[in-house]
Amino acid sequence: MGFLLRPAAGFALAQAFQSGGAPLGELFEFASGLYFRGKLGYARRFGEALVIVPGRGLVSPDTVISPGDLSEIAQVPVDVSDPRYREPLERDAQALLRRLGESGEVVLLGSIATGKYADVLVGILGERLLFPPSFVGRGDMSRGGLLLRCARSGAELEYAPLLGAIRHGPRPPKLQRKKN
Repeated sequence: MGFLLRPAAGFALAQAFQSGGAPLGELFEFASGLYFRGKLGYARRFGEALVIVPGRGLVSPDTVISPGDLSEIAQVPVDVSDPRYREPLERDAQALLRRLGESGEVVLLGSIATGKYADVLVGILGERLLFPPSFVGRGDMSRGGLLLRCARSGAELEYAPLLGAIRHGPRPPKLQRKKN
C-alpha cells in the first residue's frame, strides 16, 4: 500500500487516497489483485459484499478510508486471540445474524483453512455460515480466479455449511487458462 502514498503516484486511486480517502474495496483490490478482485466481484454479483477489516469488523467495500484509517487498521493483527480484532468482528456478526431473519444465510469467501475468520463467524452464525466446498485445497489465487470466472459467467457456486465441514484437502486441478 506504500505505493499509494508516494507523492509521485499519478494514478487516480492514489490521488484520491492521498487527498482524503478511497473506497476500501478498491484499495484492497489494488493490494491483493486477483484474490480480492475475485471475491468482491463474486459477492457483488450474487449478494451483498462485506469485508472483514481488522479492528473494524464487517465493513462495506464502498466505505471510504483515509491513509490514517489504513494505518490504524494495520496496527491490528488478524488474530482471534486479540480482542481488537475479534470483538468488532463478533459485534458485527451478531448484528448480521439479527438482520438475517429466520432463514437468511451468509457465505464466507475468505480463507476456510485457518480459523482467523471461520472460527469467530461459525461461533455466531452456526449452520447459517456457508462456504463453497470447491475452495477446499485451493490457494488464494486459485480461489480468486475461480470466483472471478463465476462472477463473469453468472454461474454461482454451490455452498455447504462450514460448521463441521472438511476444510483441508488435496489441491484440485489447476483452472484451465481462459482463451481470449
